[in-house]
Amino acid sequence: MPTNLLTENQTRKLKKLGINSTIDLILYLPNKYNDQTIIQSIQNLKIGEISQIQAKVNDVEVIYRPKKNLVLHVSDMTGQMQIRFLHYFPSQIKQFQSADLIRFYGEVRYQSGYKEMIHPEYNLVNNLIPLSKNLTPIYSVTKGLSQGMLRKLIRKHIDYANQNGLFSDLFSDFYKKYDYPTFEDAINFLHEPPKIKANNILDVQNSKHFKRLVYDELLAQQLFLRKQYNLLKKNQSPKFKNAKLSKKLFLEQLNFTLTDSQKTVLEDLQNDFIKGMPMNRLLQGDVGCGKTVVATMAAIDCVEEGFQVAFMAPTEILAEQHYEKIKTWFKDAAYEIILLTGSMPKKEKLLAYQKIEKGNANIVIGTHALFQESVTFNNLGFYIIDEQHRFGVEQRMMLKNKSKIKQEYEPHQLMMSATPIPRTLSMSFFAHMDVSTIKELPGGRRPITTKIYLDDKRKQLLNLIDEHCKKNNQVYWVCPLVEESEFLDLETVSDTFKELSGYFVNQKVGLIHGRMKAEEKKEIMKKFQQNKIQILVATSVIEVGVDVPNATLMIIENSERLGLSQLHQLRGRIGRGEKSSFCILLYKHKLSSAARLRLKTIYENIDGFKIAEEDLKLRGPGELLGFKQSGIPTLRFADLNRDSKILEVVRNDADKLIKEQDKNINEHMKRWLRNYEEIVTT
Repeated sequence: MPTNLLTENQTRKLKKLGINSTIDLILYLPNKYNDQTIIQSIQNLKIGEISQIQAKVNDVEVIYRPKKNLVLHVSDMTGQMQIRFLHYFPSQIKQFQSADLIRFYGEVRYQSGYKEMIHPEYNLVNNLIPLSKNLTPIYSVTKGLSQGMLRKLIRKHIDYANQNGLFSDLFSDFYKKYDYPTFEDAINFLHEPPKIKANNILDVQNSKHFKRLVYDELLAQQLFLRKQYNLLKKNQSPKFKNAKLSKKLFLEQLNFTLTDSQKTVLEDLQNDFIKGMPMNRLLQGDVGCGKTVVATMAAIDCVEEGFQVAFMAPTEILAEQHYEKIKTWFKDAAYEIILLTGSMPKKEKLLAYQKIEKGNANIVIGTHALFQESVTFNNLGFYIIDEQHRFGVEQRMMLKNKSKIKQEYEPHQLMMSATPIPRTLSMSFFAHMDVSTIKELPGGRRPITTKIYLDDKRKQLLNLIDEHCKKNNQVYWVCPLVEESEFLDLETVSDTFKELSGYFVNQKVGLIHGRMKAEEKKEIMKKFQQNKIQILVATSVIEVGVDVPNATLMIIENSERLGLSQLHQLRGRIGRGEKSSFCILLYKHKLSSAARLRLKTIYENIDGFKIAEEDLKLRGPGELLGFKQSGIPTLRFADLNRDSKILEVVRNDADKLIKEQDKNINEHMKRWLRNYEEIVTT
C-alpha cells in the first residue's frame, strides 16, 4: 500500500478492518447505501422516514438536561426543526455557528412539538454545490476512522490503482463473452452507484458490476484449487492391482452384498490406484451408507501389494470401533491390524511404533496419535481419514509425510465425510479433489420416524422408553450440556441421568459426556454396545460414528439449540439395524424463526443431502465445513446459493486457462485471494 497516501494512524486503523493493500481497500465494499440525491423540505418530512434536508443554522445551544447535548435550531423556507448531537467535539460548535448552509441526512423523529434528527450525517455546503447523482456508500468502520475519511481514502486509492495499472483486465475475452464491465467500471459503480441504475444494496448485488466481482473471485478460487489438483497429479504413487479374489472372499465371509452405489465408488478407487499418480478423493455419503466397508475393501488392494494403510478417526471411541470392526472383518486373513491412540499405555505404544516402522503392521487404525514424531511408516501406500472436516490441512500433510520412503512416491489419500456436501459446495471448495458419493443405504434399513414434542411431554416419554426396553431394544437420551449454565435454561446430563436412574430400576442407565476420561468413555460405550446398558444418557459426544444396531429410540433435549447437521448426525446413530426406529425432538417454548425452520427441515427430511442444502442456506460454507483450518480460500462476494450458475461456467474457464498455461493466472490469484501468500506455501 503506497505510504504517501496514508498516515501511520490510518494504516493501523485499516489493518483492524483487514485492509492491508490497495486492492484490499478498493475491494472493501459498502454494506449499504444512503440516498442523498434529493432534498426534502422540512414541511414535507414524515416521521420515521430517513430524509435529507438543506437548512441554515439559526441557533446553536448546549443543554444539560437530562444529559449534555448539542442542539441546532435550523430552518428552510418551509419550516423549522432541531438537530441533536449526544456526542460532539467543541470544534463542531464553531463549525455550525459559522456555516452558511448544511445538508443533514437522518431519521426524522418527533420530540416536544418539534421535528428532529439525532446524530444525522451532515455536510457543509453552499448553493453552488450540486447534489450527487449517485448513492452514498456506507461502510463498516472502526473507532477513529469516519465514513467521510474512509470514502476519501478509497477514492484516492481508486485513482492510484487506475494510474498504476491495477485495474488491468487480465482475461478480457471472458469478460466480453459474459458482457461484464471492466474492473475499473465495476469498482466505481459499486462504491457509488448512479441513482438511475440502483436504489439499494439488493439492486447493486443484482447488477452485472457486482457479478463481475463474483466471477473474478470464484475464478481465483477455482484456479487455485485446480492448480493444486494438477500439481498433485504430477507426483508418483504406487500402483495397486484389483485384488478381486481377496475382495470376493472378504464379502463372502461377511455375508454382505454391496449396493450399486458402493460398487461404483469402489470402481472409482480401483481406477485411481492403477494410474500411478496420487488419489486425492473425497468419499461422501449419508449416515450408515457403508463408507467404511468400501474404504476397507480398497485397503485390501494396498495391503496385497505389500504396502501399509493408515486409517485415522477423530475420536478414540470411533478409532476403537473401527479397529474392532475391521479386525473382525479380517479374522480369517493374515493381516496385522493394530490400534494407536493417545491414551494407550506407553509399553503398548512403543510396540505399535516398532511394528509400524518395520512394516509388520499392515493396517494401522488410530487418532491424532498417528501424527506423533515417534510414528514412522515403513511403506505407507494409502491413508484414509474419517470425518475429514475435523482435521486441519497441516495435520493431513503430516500424516502424508510419515513414510520412510516418502521421497519416492506420494501415498494415496481418501477422505470420508458423513456430512453430505451440497453440489455447489462440492464444486467450489472441493475442486482440488475428486468426489465420490454413496447415494443409497444398504438393504434392510427402515426409515427413522421423527417426531417433535414440546418439552412438557417429558413424563410421557418414560412410558415410550419402557416399551422399547421391554422389546430388548436400547435408547439414547441426548442432552447438550454437562452442567448448569447461567445463560441457557438447558437440562443437564447429570440431572437427566439421576431422573432416569430413579425411574427405571429394572434397566441399566449409563452416562457419557466429553469431560470423562477416555477409558471411562470407552468402557461405557463398550457396555452399551454389548447391551449391558439399556438407556444411555449422553451429550453429543455420540454424534459421530458409534454403531449400536440395537438402539431404536433417541430423545434429543433442547433440539432447537442444535444445528441441522448435528441433529442429522445424532439421528443417524439409530436405525442401523432392521427394527423400526424413532427420534423424538424436544423443544422449549418461544422458538426463534431459524430454530422453527431447522426443526421443520429435520422433521420433513431423512435425506442428508436435502438437509445439507438447507444447512448451506442457513449457515454458509465456512461454518458448515469448518474452513478456518482447511487452507482453502474463503469467499467475500460470492454466495454459493445465489451464484451457482456463475460457478458452473467458472469451472470450465479455470480449466481452460490452466490448460493454456495463461501467464496471468498467478496475478489474478494474487489480486483476489486475501491469504494468497500464505496458502500457496501450504
